Amino acid sequence: MDANDMVARNLRRFREERHLSLAEIGRRAGLSKQTVASIESGEGNPTVDTIERLASALGVSIRALVSEFGNEVFVQPRDAAPWRDDGTLQVRQLDHAFGSGNVTNSVLRLEANRGPSARKPQGRGALRHCLVLEGRVRLGPASAPVMAQAGDFLRFPADAPHLFEAITPQATLFVCTTIPQLSMDGQSSTF
Repeated sequence: MDANDMVARNLRRFREERHLSLAEIGRRAGLSKQTVASIESGEGNPTVDTIERLASALGVSIRALVSEFGNEVFVQPRDAAPWRDDGTLQVRQLDHAFGSGNVTNSVLRLEANRGPSARKPQGRGALRHCLVLEGRVRLGPASAPVMAQAGDFLRFPADAPHLFEAITPQATLFVCTTIPQLSMDGQSSTF
């Protein structure tokens, strides 16, 4: 999905939810009605400053304007989400949605020879929901990780240090990270 289309859809959604006109959003943001209309139609190419001004005018976080809300069908083609190195593991981020909190879906590829991947706390109330797809792993809170194998599902708090480690030469996990929206700071998962 094009970022401008996402901003356009979110801008329209928040504006309509608040029963505000294009002119009123423009006035609050210090932008012309035409500029707001152009952005909302997906034709504009807003700067970070413009997005920040629109978010403020709507009373939402910047992240709310630039994150997928999951209110439409989203398909991530296989080649559109490449693997990337993230310390001692590889990550393929599948999706990121914003609503009552932040939700990030990823696939992790672990290799035993790279050692454990120690992860920092992800924010108050954060959870990791993990499905082991291949191999055997040790994961969970750093103070009490558990062993799991292909087919096992685990959920554990991610608001404290935690880890992911392959026990077999390679392991693959599907991980959904949820972080409640406790404030409008827009904190999100590092996956």
